[in-house]
Parts: sequence; structure tokens; C-alpha cells
Amino acid sequence: MNAKTLIRYVLLKLLLVVLSILTAAACAAEPKVIKIATVAPKGSIFHRVLQDMGEATRLAMAPGARVIVYPDSIQGSEADVVRRMRVGQLDASLLTIVGLHDIDPAVGALQYMPMMFRSWDEVDYVREALRPMLEEKLAAKGFVVLAWGEAGWVQFFSRDRITLPDEYRKGKIFTWAGDRQQAGLMKSLGFNPVGIQLTDIAPSLETGMVDIVPMAPIWALVGQFDRVTHYMLPINWVPIVGAIVMRSQTYDALSPAAREALRAASRRAGEQLRANRSVQDQEVIRALQARGMTVLEMTPQADRAWRALSEKAWTLIRGSMVPAETFDRAQAALAAYRAGK
Repeated sequence: MNAKTLIRYVLLKLLLVVLSILTAAACAAEPKVIKIATVAPKGSIFHRVLQDMGEATRLAMAPGARVIVYPDSIQGSEADVVRRMRVGQLDASLLTIVGLHDIDPAVGALQYMPMMFRSWDEVDYVREALRPMLEEKLAAKGFVVLAWGEAGWVQFFSRDRITLPDEYRKGKIFTWAGDRQQAGLMKSLGFNPVGIQLTDIAPSLETGMVDIVPMAPIWALVGQFDRVTHYMLPINWVPIVGAIVMRSQTYDALSPAAREALRAASRRAGEQLRANRSVQDQEVIRALQARGMTVLEMTPQADRAWRALSEKAWTLIRGSMVPAETFDRAQAALAAYRAGK
């Protein structure tokens, strides 16, 4: 072996040693357990996409790694989950706008504006127009957005046959516990909000603590709210929008292979949720009707009354629940979409 060959051989050996050290260090830094939480029910499509995402990521991680998914609000409310993620007790979650709003209020533009959107196409267009800005804001707070998804339109489930805003003002309406801004908005519009945890809705209906539940149909079916709320007003009040997010610290600690697997699985999760959203609402409403629930007619009179109330609500939401700049950007994107149609 001549001198040049020997030098090349030694350099190659040194390079391999350095690469092995760097690889070992990366594997050592990679988390051994990833914990994911959601308020979504066990066995629901939301739970299943998280399980699939977790398994795809685990297979790309170092041997012995585990991914645990906690459904059914096991880790508490969305506010609790966000707090646990901030301190490192949890790594990721599928959050609705309620939880995302606790991270940055700009995300409220996708959901907190009643009757602003008329179709999923409009929701998709505005979400994509705002997505870079929203993801940047969430990243600045320490969270990586892996995928966006939706869970149907909020309809009004009630104990009595009511359709007009004034009739709803006489009832007790469920709101998310801890969402003081939402409760304050409802009070300013003349309603009687009662803040309770998602898991407490059914017993609260049974005891009469609440008698009206604004909720996506899938939640009404899973929670069996129709045992008490026998009527549904098909109002399409707001779309339920959410996102799968992960702590930046956890994401950055993953190996490149694990991050790539996580990203690919998250894209599939978002596609599944989007493909399911419309069909799910239709199928669930039919199932609720088969169990005896009555779908009320949204008359022109009722539609006008609710739209007038919604427009009044927008003036209160802009600058409070949704930053004024983001609110305006969402409205401008929606106007551009409708002009193009």
C-alpha cells in the first residue's frame, strides 16, 4: 500500500468513526417515548389517525421507542393538554381551535366567526390563504403544525323545538369550560352560557344544567346527547377546525428519518379528515334521526334572524377573540374566493 492509498484509507476510517459518533448522539437525543393526547373519543377517526401517525413515526425511530395516544380527554381539557405540552409532559395533540386559540388567538379566524363560511370549499380557501401566517405564529410559540383537519359543522341540539335566537336566549347553552371569551360573547348577545367540560355534557343534560348544545353531530352521537336533546337546528354555525401539533423540542429531537415519516403520516391524516368531514355529518345525522331525533327546518325567517345576529357578533369578535388584522385577512380572502366564483 503506497502513501497516498494509506492516507485515503485512514481518512475514510476517521470519517466513518465521526459519522458513527454523530449517529449515536442523534439516537441518544431522540425521545424514547412520544405522548399524544386528544379530547376525541376512543375509536373515532380522530383517534385512529393519531394511532396511524404514531405507529409510522415509531417504526422510523430508534429500536425500543414507543408512541402512546391518549383519547377521551384522559389528559384533561384542551387547555390542560396545551399546558402539559408546554412543560414537556405531553409531546403532541390533535387540538380544535379551542386549544389552538390558547397558543395563539389568530387561529380563531378559522372558526370563531359564526356563519361566516358557507361551504367547505370556502373554509379550505381561507385556511390555505392564512396557513403560512398561522403556522409561523404557532412556531413562534414553540409548536410545529403537522396537519390541519376538520370535524364537521356545529349544529344546535336542543331539548325543545326552537328555531329563533330569542327562543334560544331562554335556554342554558353549553360552552367549553374555561373559554371565558366565548362565554362573554354569548352573554353580550343575550344568551345564558354554562361552562362545562366536554365529558360532563351528558350528565349536565340529564340534570338540566344545560338544555342546548352547539356541537358537531359526531360528538352528539358519541355522547348520546340525543337522549335529552331531541331536536337539531341545521344552522351550520361554524366549522370545527383543528390541527395536529407537536412541541418544537420534540420535533427537533427526532431523527431525520422519523421526522420524514411523521410528516408523511400527518399529510395522510389531514387528507383522511378532509375526506371524511362531509360524509360523516350526513351519516351521523341520519343515524341520529333513526334514533328518534327531529331535524328542524331552517326557515327563511330563522336564517335571516341568525345571520343578523352573526353579523352583530363579528363586530364584537374582531379585535377580541380574533386579532383585527387576522379577522380582516380572513374576510378579504373569503371575498376574493367569492368574487372568483
